Formats: sequence, structure tokens, C-alpha cells
Amino acid sequence: MPIPLVNSIASWFLKKRFHQIELFLKYPNEVQNELLFDLLTTAKDTEIGKRYDFASIDSYKTFSERIPVTTYEDCQDMIERSRQGESNIFWPNPIKWYAKSSGTTNAKSKFIPVSTESLEDCHYAASKDLLCMYLNNNEDSQLFTGKSLRLGGSKELYKENGTVFGDLSAILIDNMPFWAEFSSTPSSKVSLMSDWEVKMAAIVEETRNENVTSLAGVPSWMLVLLNTILETTGKQHLFELWPNLEVYFHGGVSFVPYVDQYKAILPRDNFKYYEIYNASEGFFAIQDLNNSSELLLMLDYGIFYEFIPMDTYGTLQQKVIPLSDVEIGKNYAVVITTNAGLWRYKIGDTVRFTSTNPYRIKVSGRTKHHINAFGEELIIENAEDALRSVCSQTQSEIVDYTAAPIFMSGKSKGSHEWLIEFKTPPSDLQQFNELLDQKLKSLNSDYEAKRLNNMTLNMPTLHIARERLFYDWLKKHDKLGGQHKIPRLSNSREYIDELLQLNRY
Repeated sequence: MPIPLVNSIASWFLKKRFHQIELFLKYPNEVQNELLFDLLTTAKDTEIGKRYDFASIDSYKTFSERIPVTTYEDCQDMIERSRQGESNIFWPNPIKWYAKSSGTTNAKSKFIPVSTESLEDCHYAASKDLLCMYLNNNEDSQLFTGKSLRLGGSKELYKENGTVFGDLSAILIDNMPFWAEFSSTPSSKVSLMSDWEVKMAAIVEETRNENVTSLAGVPSWMLVLLNTILETTGKQHLFELWPNLEVYFHGGVSFVPYVDQYKAILPRDNFKYYEIYNASEGFFAIQDLNNSSELLLMLDYGIFYEFIPMDTYGTLQQKVIPLSDVEIGKNYAVVITTNAGLWRYKIGDTVRFTSTNPYRIKVSGRTKHHINAFGEELIIENAEDALRSVCSQTQSEIVDYTAAPIFMSGKSKGSHEWLIEFKTPPSDLQQFNELLDQKLKSLNSDYEAKRLNNMTLNMPTLHIARERLFYDWLKKHDKLGGQHKIPRLSNSREYIDELLQLNRY
């Protein structure tokens, strides 16, 4: 079949879905309410369904009062029983796959259930919707005339007790339809390699002669791969290698620290960037407009959403609200109920709504990845906006960073300690530190109040990390590739103390 015809047929097929998307855009709260009761009905005869008498729940109010909000630790025992082969515990259909994630939980590893329903109706449906929205916004796209360079996790799939666990990306690649293999590169064999550094070399060899039209993967690791490809091939930018490259689909970490580095290796004004918001627990939101930083919350993937306002999070005044009660501009922790048997589960992310008609969000951080040792409530969104602004002012570039509190001791006041690895360091580190402090004050009134006249917080302390420090730290902890991330902000000194020690060698 001629390539232009393949492109046209694929585009037509994907655009058909847009009519279904319009339904939840028009009736978002009705769609969510109906979905909740479908989930309750489906799971009413499970162990958890009988425990909370799902069959008698007749309103959101009853649902919210009867079923407690949970964390991974709360349901870990049930998930472990399911992994050992028990069925009908939290979802009626057998769970074969478990996405392994280190996350930010107290457990060493999380094993998130991935049901057949969540695989098909959430993760794979979202992949199609991402293409649907992109094509709807870009009528002249030639996406399907070439291949998508996908960069997934570097962990193999492991089998135990008849169940399978591994990186979510490995599960998705292992189960994707046969036709998807023809439109993707590298091959599944290379994609599932466990040794990250060996895999990198194999990807370069497999992709350098392909007609790559799109990229898909986590920004931090994709950047490592793309720079390796440029070094290996001797090209100045990626269009010399792949002239038909038109879009990068990214998610997993904030894109803000990497924007300028991507623009340097993708120097075309019309090149597109599309962001997604997904996790092992589900696929939640998709950028639905060109040149936008907002993500459309997807409401018909088998996920029912609730939110906890961060101003009461973790306090006696904590309250949980449905989607219909959210307000623009507020910071919320996300709670989900899913078609894989997670019930009122805190995923650990925070979002901020930019619109309620339709519901659009920005991911603002993690409930555990912030600094609030002195009431300053510094979140990742503040940190990354400030760093990008200061880098622009000082003509510097950042590879990675982490920050943590320096706690009060005796008469010594507290402060924040930053460890930053620069690709291009500033000429004046003290000026960079002062500008960072000023920008954080302008972005966060709580931080500004604590810094006023050094009342509670002194000026931040800033260290330059040696080259490859964060890469070496991830390698030491067997976390190269995939969804693994540097802990950007922490309320403890666990990460920064280890990194500072490693920085000396």
C-alpha cells in the first residue's frame, strides 16, 4: 500500500475518535459520575466491594464517606496477594500485569496492577487519542510516512506466580498490537534490553538510517539518547539525520529545564512539542492544542478523579472534592479510582487547573517532592520556572539539580541548599544564586515571607555538581533509563547528603 494512502487511512481512523472526546468535553461531570457507578457495579462482588458494600452506594456522597482515601502502603498487602495468584480481591477479572515503580513511597518498590481494561481502555486508548488530537490540529501532518522513535524503560519483564511485572513501558511494548511494531523504532527486542548503556548503542544503530517523523519518551533520557546519536553520527542537529521529523511527544518529568537544549538540536520554529501526563497508575491528560502548556484531563479512560486542596493536605482539615468542585489556580493532590482496582488512591502528584470548561491542568509537582520545612511551601513548578528564568538571564544551561533544607541549629537560621549540574555554567555563581532567590520570592509569597529580612530563611547555598554526578547516582542505584527521575526537591536531606558525598569523588 502506498505510504500517502497509509497516512490518510490512519488519519481518518484516528479522527473518528474525536466525536467521543467531544461528549466528555460537553458533559464532563455526567461522564465522570456514570463512570464511577460503572466501576462500583463491576467490582461489587470483589473482596473490597463486599467490605464496603459497593452495591448499596447510590451517590458520590456515600462513596466518599464510606471508602477511605488510600496510599500504596494501605493496599500493598492486597496487591501482593493478587501477585501471588489470588483473584477477585479488588478487581473481578484476573490481573496479569504489574507495573514496577520505585515511586516516592516508603516501600522499596511499588507493583501497580494493570488490568486488561486499563491496558486497552486507558493506556492504549490514550496513545491513539494523542495522535488523534495532534492530527486534528495539524491537517498537513506526514506523521505516518515514517516511524516514531520511542524510548521506554530499560527493565526486562519478569514472571512470578503466573503474573508479569516490569516497567510500564516494557509492559506496553510487550503487549502492543503487531501493526504498531511497523510504525515504531527501535525494535521491541532492543526496546526491552535491560542494560541501559548497551541499549543506547543498539538504538543508535537501529534508528540512524530510519525515516523518523516523531519522538516519544521522557525528556531527560531522550536528551541523553539524542545527544549520543549526534555525537555518533557527527551531525550538528537532528534534521540533518531525520529531515521529516515533526513532533516530540514527551512526559514523565517537567519539560521546562530542557526546552532550550531541545531547541538547540531541533532548530525549526515549526517543530511541535506535545506533552502527556501518564503514570503506572493510568494515563490522565494530553496536550490538545498546538503550542500550549495546558493538558486536557481525559475523563473516559476508566478513571474517576477526586482532588485534595494542598492548603489542607495532610491536616485534620483535609477535604476531598470531586472534579465538579475544583477551582482554577488552586494546587491539588490527585486521588483516583480506576478500572484496575485502585480505590480512592493518592498517586502522589499535584496539579493546578487552568480551565474548568473544558478541564485543563498543569502538573505542578509531587506531594512529597516539595520543601516545606519552614512553611515556605516551595513546589517543583516554582523551582523550575525560577531556574529557567535565571538561566536565560545568565546565559547558562542546567543538566540536573536537587534541593533540600538546611535545618535550624541553635541560633542558626534555616535555608535551602541547591546542588546543580550545569551544561553551561554561569560566569558569576553568586549572581546566579541571588537571581534565583529573587525569582523564587516573586513566584512564591510564602517563600518571600520567610526570606523577608532573613527572618526565618537565610540566602540559599548553591553548589556546582561535577559532570555526570546525577547520572552516576542513578547508575549506582540501578535507575538508568525509563521513568526514573532525580528527586528535585525534598523535605529531608537524604538525597542531597548522598549526592554531596558523591560529588567529592
